[in-house]
Amino acid sequence: MNYRTVLAIALLSLTSATQAASLCGEKEANIQREIGYAEKHHNQHRIDGLNKALKELRANCSDSGLRAEHQKKINEQKEEIAERKADLQEARQKGDPEKISKREQKLSAAEHELKTLEARDY
Repeated sequence: MNYRTVLAIALLSLTSATQAASLCGEKEANIQREIGYAEKHHNQHRIDGLNKALKELRANCSDSGLRAEHQKKINEQKEEIAERKADLQEARQKGDPEKISKREQKLSAAEHELKTLEARDY
């Protein structure tokens, strides 16, 4: 029983370490999958673009760079939400129901985008 527990923990640790250390690998796999789709549909323009992206990814990708870029996007989205809240507050002060509704929708969309960004690894 003890041997099985140790083996399970070791395998779990190895799996999580592999997943955590492979953001660039995951991104490369996504691009290669897209290349496969483009080849299946004989879309040479898309294949060329994806091959260029894959080449650039292999040359420039780092997990820390991806994390930093992703965090930057999250911060920018938080700033947008703050702006949307200020716009909504201004519309409420003016009392225009149509503008209030539009501002609420935009705020909701921005908050949804933030949740989507936070759910992704990169």
